[in-house]
Amino acid sequence: MFSRLLFFVALLLLPGILRAEEAPVEKAGFAKKLTIYLAKGPANACGAGCDRWIAIEGEIDREAAQRIRTFLFPIKDRQLPIYLHSPGGNVEQSYAIARFLRAHKTIARVGRTTVGACSAGTQIDAACLKVKAAKGEVEAELTTRNAMCVSACAYLFLGATDREVAPDSVLAVHNSKLMFVVHGHPPPQVVADFRRREMVSADRDRNLFLAAMGISHELSELIRTVKFENLHVLTRPELYRFGIDTRPLPETLWMVEKETRPYVRKIAQQRKGDGSSFRMMEWRLFCENKDRGRLMFVREFDEGAAGRSTAVMMAGATKAIAFGRLPARFGKYEVWSDPVGSDIVKAMLAVPHLQIGESTPSSDGKADPKGDPKSNLKSDIKPDFATFDIDTTGLEQGWAQLLASCPATSVGPKPASPLPAAVSPSVNAVPAASPSP
Repeated sequence: MFSRLLFFVALLLLPGILRAEEAPVEKAGFAKKLTIYLAKGPANACGAGCDRWIAIEGEIDREAAQRIRTFLFPIKDRQLPIYLHSPGGNVEQSYAIARFLRAHKTIARVGRTTVGACSAGTQIDAACLKVKAAKGEVEAELTTRNAMCVSACAYLFLGATDREVAPDSVLAVHNSKLMFVVHGHPPPQVVADFRRREMVSADRDRNLFLAAMGISHELSELIRTVKFENLHVLTRPELYRFGIDTRPLPETLWMVEKETRPYVRKIAQQRKGDGSSFRMMEWRLFCENKDRGRLMFVREFDEGAAGRSTAVMMAGATKAIAFGRLPARFGKYEVWSDPVGSDIVKAMLAVPHLQIGESTPSSDGKADPKGDPKSNLKSDIKPDFATFDIDTTGLEQGWAQLLASCPATSVGPKPASPLPAAVSPSVNAVPAASPSP
């Protein structure tokens, strides 16, 4: 019996037998092996002053780590952000890549890269993969919306020292599945015992890996509870609590949404208190004609607030540009909508940050007049008027795109509805390629 067990274990450890391998999720739209290339986009495509990034996408195959090391090792600029879009794959390869990223103090984000030269086909056909494999930079566009880094990709992502998960992208985890090949007919108990030992070993390896990456052990405990057939999308409080993305105000760039009526959109999530909850917010800027736009602001209602609060948007401490009044209430969302003239839009484009202020309701539920910026627009915002800043990166380029198709003033269309087409922020919290239960 003992000799049979040794023979069985030896077979399991043959090269090519995969241990703790992530089984495929629905991988339509992803290359069959991990692809890495240098991308270049328009100004500020990957943030203020950033137009070049490293794209890593596709399934994490068994040779991925060496391929990634070979590509990244000669790159001198370690500040180039890495954007990941992957359905997962081999866990051990993800660990190896993550350790390499950690050693080189890299920046990682979740995002999708679209190569312009591949517009005639798909992003994963043979011709496109050849373009991506060529040396040099590839002209491309970047978006975080509906981008995903799930399964084993999440481990890879954790290797970066600077990590960002945008509010409209997804980082998701689940437990691994042990895959091995059995030759002959060993007793079922022998197979079961071996499987149990290997899973214990895989759990230990994961715990050691997460600890080395500075991630809370709570993540490992969560992963153990998620069946292999499912995915758990990490919530913003979990991203914060586990130490994955600890920004108090994660936000997207301003991006053009090519709907029937296009608009420029920005989403942010504001931390509340100790980070146990975050408040979703979204801004949309429409072009009604060459001289007028419409700015909308949607956010989740604060159930802990004494009443609806007044919000205002400022371009600098003295320039009120929109809102400054109570919102409409729709379900769990508050909605503001204001027309904005061309001078107001220019003021928005002229500053690197816009300031969002919120009044403190008084005991009778009304906004405190001392904190109301409408009471004295030329003075600084009062101390009891809570404020935070949002970045304007991408707004100028987005507005220019809207103006290109916006009607002239003399034939301006009917003004946009005071409410968005969908009141709730347009965030897709489910991976586009999630596995079936």
